[in-house]
Amino acid sequence: MQRVGDLRWLERNYKFQNIAFSLDELIVINATRGEKSMYTFASMLSELVNDVFIPLTAGGGIRSIKDAELLFNNGADKILINSILIENPELVKDLIQQYGSQSLVASIDYKYINGRNVIFINDGSRSIDMSIEQYIVYLETLDIGEIYLNSIDKDGSGFGYDFELINHISCNICKPLIIAGGAGNEKHLLEGLHIPGVSAVATANLFNFIGDGLPNARKWIIESDANLAVWLDA
Repeated sequence: MQRVGDLRWLERNYKFQNIAFSLDELIVINATRGEKSMYTFASMLSELVNDVFIPLTAGGGIRSIKDAELLFNNGADKILINSILIENPELVKDLIQQYGSQSLVASIDYKYINGRNVIFINDGSRSIDMSIEQYIVYLETLDIGEIYLNSIDKDGSGFGYDFELINHISCNICKPLIIAGGAGNEKHLLEGLHIPGVSAVATANLFNFIGDGLPNARKWIIESDANLAVWLDA
């Protein structure tokens, strides 16, 4: 995901109260490398979502129940987790017990290296020795609510999702699947939505860099008979 400024910059330049009508959900990820301040992130998150009434998923750097609690108390409806899925599965189970599996979204970040897709954690600094197929089976044993699949290679490119991999694995996933990384136009979004097993498509490109890209994309997708809600005030 491209860095386009901090959350305050985003709120100044994008009125989420207005743009929310183009979205079904909002995902905010703290992609700061190294030490992350959960208090700072939670505070900015609270400001960002003021008067925004769509589901919000937030994550990045969650390492404890207290971290999760901060995000939930500052506007998050769900949390996105990554590294702790491998490093602290007991914490994941505790989070599920406290908040319910529907409140947790598992993030899979992967990169194509030497002929295979490699999964990364710790802000992309550490790879794990497990195929994506194996990892999905592992996540389902943890009873995660949803899966967010992001191609590091495609992220920010605007050239389309990793459709080859998505088509290969989507029908074998029992949990709702959100695909991310690469969407550059409404046709990419619609193609993703037409893949069996895909529940949602995510984009940062249309959000950050293409003016009215989101409202225009939603209108075009709805006119193409995709199964999206129609907001009367949109």
